Amino acid sequence: MLKIILHAHNQILPFCETARELRIQNTPLWLHQRNLLAPYVTREMELKQGERLQPVREPTIVYRDNLFFDEYYINTFMEEAVRRNRPVRAAFRADDPAFREHALPLSTSYTPAGSLYLADLWYYPNGPMAGVEPLIIDMQAREIGYYHVPTYMADQSGDLVFQVPLRAMLAIDSWVHVFIADMVFSQFARGARFEKRLKEDVGFKVKILAKAVYEGRQVLECSELVKVGKGCIIDPSAVIHGPTIIGDNVTINAGTVIENCVIGNNVNISQDVQLMLSVIGDGAFLPFRTAMFMTTLMENSMVAQNTCLQMCVIGRNTFIGAGSTFTDYNLIPAPIRARDGNGKLSISNRPVIGGCVGHNCRIGSGMIIYPARTIESDVVLAATGDRRVIDHDVTFDQSDHHHLRQAHLHQTPYHRNLKAEVESW
Repeated sequence: MLKIILHAHNQILPFCETARELRIQNTPLWLHQRNLLAPYVTREMELKQGERLQPVREPTIVYRDNLFFDEYYINTFMEEAVRRNRPVRAAFRADDPAFREHALPLSTSYTPAGSLYLADLWYYPNGPMAGVEPLIIDMQAREIGYYHVPTYMADQSGDLVFQVPLRAMLAIDSWVHVFIADMVFSQFARGARFEKRLKEDVGFKVKILAKAVYEGRQVLECSELVKVGKGCIIDPSAVIHGPTIIGDNVTINAGTVIENCVIGNNVNISQDVQLMLSVIGDGAFLPFRTAMFMTTLMENSMVAQNTCLQMCVIGRNTFIGAGSTFTDYNLIPAPIRARDGNGKLSISNRPVIGGCVGHNCRIGSGMIIYPARTIESDVVLAATGDRRVIDHDVTFDQSDHHHLRQAHLHQTPYHRNLKAEVESW
């Protein structure tokens, strides 16, 4: 089968790079797509903007490279498309709970078609041609709660829930979609699939129980649910509950608590760190008493001691100083707005959401960041007596390093063109 990749050229703020380069589940999106489609594909080509496709006469799958899909969705899509043996395009029902609640808000990638929304994923049995029909794949959403809001803080929404799909697909148009893909469509979905299989597959349940008894551990701590890579050093007092995946050469120190996380390779986790439903990228460093809840930390980043991040996305090569707090809930129940695919502030459809920091940032100690605020790549923010609260989005031109005598020592790889223009003046 031929695979044709269409490029999504819009950059995702505040990362200043396209979606295909961002990591989902600690894997670059382009590589994630390639791995899942590998069983179906014998050759591939990429179409640049404005480039015409030469006629082909073979089974072809076409997709835009800002799409995140899991193996359960893409396998179902391919099976149904091949069975129909007609040109089809992926579609969602407007009332599909997971799509309506999590994929559609802030997005610019879907094409409305009556009661459907069309995604940029096609299958052609005899090469691309006109006249495709929609192929609806039910994402099989499960309602799962994640926050109980006290009555004195409630905004009539009661308990906060996610619509968790057992088969996931969405377009990455906003940093919020990175959060959705990593947390709701991956971490929560993995747990939901495990619970579903546990209820339906007696043999699987017996296998899990037998493994736990044999190892003398609780069910959630047994090796069937906690996968540990090579060369890891884990203190016996650490508490690790699955489903959790730990990479190679990871150090986990005393008092650490980890629940339902993905930990990359060469990660150093110090004493008393708390990690829940989070994705920690390769080479990350978490000093003592760092707390992360439903947060993505991309590769080679560091979150210093006594810092709390909830429902956040942090880019690669970024440092966040000690004692910082990323808030995730408005004290007054006003709608939280976030940047959409066009860079405009829009209703996020999230009553609770943290902040986002781009790549290669340096954030000083003791900062407080309001919900859904973003800090653009290459930014340096130093805490001062006048500024410890970030209540607005911070762009590169507002970075503190511009006012420092040693500004040239701060490398700005995601703003090279802008830097060259300034120097040419």
